[in-house]
Amino acid sequence: MFVRVLFLILLALDIGAACWLYFAPRAPVAPVPVTDPGVAKLVLLSETDRGTPDAATPSMPPKPDIDPKTETCLSIGAFTTQADVRAAMKALTPFVARIQFRETHVTEVRGYWVYLPAPASRERALDLARQLSSKGISDYYVVTAGAQPNAISLGLFREQGNAEKRLNEIRSLGFKPELTQRSDEVPVYWIDTANARDEPLDWRDHIAALSELHAQPIDCF
Repeated sequence: MFVRVLFLILLALDIGAACWLYFAPRAPVAPVPVTDPGVAKLVLLSETDRGTPDAATPSMPPKPDIDPKTETCLSIGAFTTQADVRAAMKALTPFVARIQFRETHVTEVRGYWVYLPAPASRERALDLARQLSSKGISDYYVVTAGAQPNAISLGLFREQGNAEKRLNEIRSLGFKPELTQRSDEVPVYWIDTANARDEPLDWRDHIAALSELHAQPIDCF
C-alpha cells in the first residue's frame, strides 16, 4: 500500500514539473546582429527612395550631341595590306574626331590563259596534242584535273598583248584556241575619318603619300 501511494505522489510531481516547464514564460532571446560591429547595414535597392538620387554618387555629364552638318568625313584608301592600314590609323588618330577602318573586296586580274577547250574524251585531247607537235608547237600541256580536265593549255601570260599574240599564232595553224582572263577576289582596306568642317584634315601630311591612295568624301558615320 505504501509503495502505491509513493508511486502516485512521484507521478503527480513529474506531471506538475512538465506542466511548469511547458507553460512557464520564456526570457526574450537577443537577436543576432546581421553585420559585424562597425559595418554599415545592407540596404536593398527596393528599400530606398528611388525618387531621391544619392548625393554621394557622381553623375556622368551628358554626351554632347554631334551635328553631322558641322563635320566633314573622308574615306582614304585603298590600302592593300593590314600593316599599311594599321600604320595609317595610328598616324591619323590624334588629328581626327573619329576614325574607323573597313574591308572591301575587288577583282584583281592575275593574268591571261590561252588554251584549247577540252574535247569529249582523253583520247581526243591526246590526238590534238599530237597535231600541235606536228606543227612545231611544243610548249603545251594536257590538263589532267581541275575545272577543265583534258583542255590543252597553251600558256599563261601576265600581259594581255602577249596572250593575244599567242592566240593568233595557234589560230593561224588551223586550231580554235580561246583566251580567258584569270582573276581573284582580293581584300582592300579603307580608313574613314570625321573632323570638324573648320578643321580640314590634310591626311597626306601624316601618312606615306602612296600614289595609289586617294580620298573621297562620304556620309558621316
